[in-house]
Amino acid sequence: MSVTPTAISEVLIIEPKVFGDDRGWFTESFNVQDFSAVTGLNVNFVQDNHSFSRKGTLRGLHYQLEKTQGKLVRVVSGSVFDVAVDLRKGSPTFGKWDGVELSAQNHRQLWIPPGFAHGFLVLSEAAEFLYKTTDYYHPQSEVCLAWDDPSIGIEWPLLAGTTPILNAKDSAGLPWDQVPKF
Repeated sequence: MSVTPTAISEVLIIEPKVFGDDRGWFTESFNVQDFSAVTGLNVNFVQDNHSFSRKGTLRGLHYQLEKTQGKLVRVVSGSVFDVAVDLRKGSPTFGKWDGVELSAQNHRQLWIPPGFAHGFLVLSEAAEFLYKTTDYYHPQSEVCLAWDDPSIGIEWPLLAGTTPILNAKDSAGLPWDQVPKF
């Protein structure tokens, strides 16, 4: 397993070892000892989530004010553009974002620590997205940051003139100046 920091050093690209031959491939997708050894993090995942979305679907940018979650995310079918936005007021990267393509082909995972908003855009015809969380879903404290807030300026890989497929919650995301920060 290898780890590469993104432009936001606490957001990490995790690349597990993949062993392949003419029969196919094998990878150990998660091992707590290896994860802790290469990241220096001691996390306890309490919940696994699995979603399916079609091309052009954008989910996010979500976070919780209580039961704040760290997330280890990956794609097992298709590909997505995955984004984290730093909401930690004392951080040198406060208000900054970074995005990474995750796919079934590249086997990459992304660690998003607590204190970040998170979302993704489906690039392939469909995608299955898995994520482990360090705390339980707490809908009473969930916040949605507007995916298209110009003050953040996320460069979503959308075709010119297209709008992503959004649910009602994500369509009503709050602008940067109105969302609670950490």
